[in-house]
Order: sequence, then C-alpha cells, then structure tokens
Amino acid sequence: MTANTAFEELLEELEDEMGVVNQAGAFAFGKGDHEAAEAAVGRAKHLTALRLKVSKLRDEWNTFHPAPASVQIHPDGYSQVDRGHSDRLQRGKRTPERVFEIPILKALVEMGGRARMGEVLVRVEQLMRDTLKPVDYESLKSSSDPRWRNTGQWARNTMVEHGLLRSDSPWGFWEITDAGRRYLAEHSD
Repeated sequence: MTANTAFEELLEELEDEMGVVNQAGAFAFGKGDHEAAEAAVGRAKHLTALRLKVSKLRDEWNTFHPAPASVQIHPDGYSQVDRGHSDRLQRGKRTPERVFEIPILKALVEMGGRARMGEVLVRVEQLMRDTLKPVDYESLKSSSDPRWRNTGQWARNTMVEHGLLRSDSPWGFWEITDAGRRYLAEHSD
C-alpha cells in the first residue's frame, strides 16, 4: 500500500464517521436529547479538525515525496485498492474531492460570489455532469444524499482552510474570496 492510498483511505474513513456522527446528532436533537446532540457536535468538530490535519499531511507528503515514475497511479489520482470490504467503495471509484474545486469556484462567480449551499451544489452538478461517475450518484449509508454532494461539501471545507472560500459566511452560504478568484483565473481552462 502506498502512502497516498493510506491517506485517501483514512480521509474516506473520516468522512464515513462524520456521516454517522451527523446522523446520531440529528437523531438526538430530534428526540430532545440536547446533551447527546452537543456531544455529537463536539465529535464532529474533532473529526473535521482531524480530517484537515490528515489532508495537510497528505499534501506535505506529496510535496516532499512525489510518486516514482514506475508507480502506476489511477487517472483520478488514487491507486486501485480492494480492502476486501464488500460494503465499502473501492478506492478510486468516486470522483476525488479536488476535482470539485474549479466547479465550485465557477458556480460562485456565476452567482455573484455568494450563494446558498444548495444552489451552489445544483450548479456544481450541472458543471460536473460529464465528470461525475455513476457511483457518485449513489446514496451514502449515513444519509439519503448522493455521494457527490458529500464530497462537494468536504471540498468546500478544504477550500475554506486554503483561503479560497470565506470561513465567516452566514450559515448555509458559500462565498468566494479574492484568493479563490485568483486561483480560478490561474487554474481554469
């Protein structure tokens, strides 16, 4: 197993756990168990911070240790790995988070720089229609949302951490930064 494969597996495990925590928090809140809901929020914050650390560590690893030319990497950036879990998605099957960056930035620019999450994701799906894979449209076990929406939301979190999107936007809104506009200008076709 390569380090990149291990990082991607860990990131996906953290995403899966976040789905479980979100579902448990929503259930607790619905039952009026505010203590359990608050505990779920705390765990979600911890998982988000941990995911960010792993993502940064992966990026640092790739900066100082690029894959040798002899290593076969799948075109979407992931190695093909089957861990023997029939209920888990095989690595490299879903569209990677980083592929969502430009469509999210384009959607926000088209929408005047700021829009509701749902509206942004509708436009992102339109922009990525030729990129998204059938597996991206499958529902996650932890919610009825398709996998691509979850990946898009994680991409948003990473983009906030990289300064491409504002961290202080009102809840439910996504907003591009000047750095995000520059990144889009430098990286779009």
